[in-house]
Amino acid sequence: MSKEFYSIGKVGEMCKLTTKALRYYDKMGILSPDKVCDESGYRYYSKKNLLSVPIIKYYKQSGFKLEEMRAFLEGTTYDFFDKSFGNKINELNELEKEINLKKRSVKDWHDLIVEAQMVIKNNACDVAVKYINSNTLTFLEQDFKYDYMDSIINIEFTNYIDSIENAITGPVIIHFPSTKDKLKGKCDKVCIMQQAILKCKEELSIDFGGWMAVTCYHIGSHDNINDTYIKMEEWAKDHGYICSKDAYERYVTDYWTTNNIDKFVTEILIKIEKKS
Repeated sequence: MSKEFYSIGKVGEMCKLTTKALRYYDKMGILSPDKVCDESGYRYYSKKNLLSVPIIKYYKQSGFKLEEMRAFLEGTTYDFFDKSFGNKINELNELEKEINLKKRSVKDWHDLIVEAQMVIKNNACDVAVKYINSNTLTFLEQDFKYDYMDSIINIEFTNYIDSIENAITGPVIIHFPSTKDKLKGKCDKVCIMQQAILKCKEELSIDFGGWMAVTCYHIGSHDNINDTYIKMEEWAKDHGYICSKDAYERYVTDYWTTNNIDKFVTEILIKIEKKS
């Protein structure tokens, strides 16, 4: 192999590294120059020494820190490699889970924003009938005081999710056990529901969907949402449907997304059956 030595500038050019990075590698003890001139302080590297650079880059690509690389480059046992690489795989698996969780949270929220945009753009507030797909949600029974902001951005529910070591995604859904009481301002108990990202124990889960529903989007403040309920009930009666006594509100966009209550989008769902 060539006995030629290369200056730090030349090494940076050959290996696509900055002189700052090379000096830092020297400081960390993973790539030091073969010789340093006493008078000028210039650093010189042999070709053999530079062959460590592709290995360092590969370790870096694999997620190893400089401190972790040192033992590999100095030479170690296969057992040490086996343990170190196994630990790195476990570390990256955990990182992958964390990234996937964040990615799903952002994607689900983005989907809701797109849905709300389409509803507002097309003023899609007509009553319709559709099948609600089956899903399993996590839930918490709560008192209800008609303070929508407090119920949707829900500290108690957030603390509950933390306590069961889970994470949530998608829209908040509130189940009102009695539509009649809700419209009269007499509803004092509700069930807050949302999609859990991690699998929940059976006792912490509730089934949602798997039935036909009369649905309608409500655009704007929750203060006048009763008007949409009345419209839905009248439509169902005129079209030969019987509404269940309970109802669900699915908050597509709300206080989580915007302070402009005129841009809130809520989907109301009421289970129905066709009159015989």
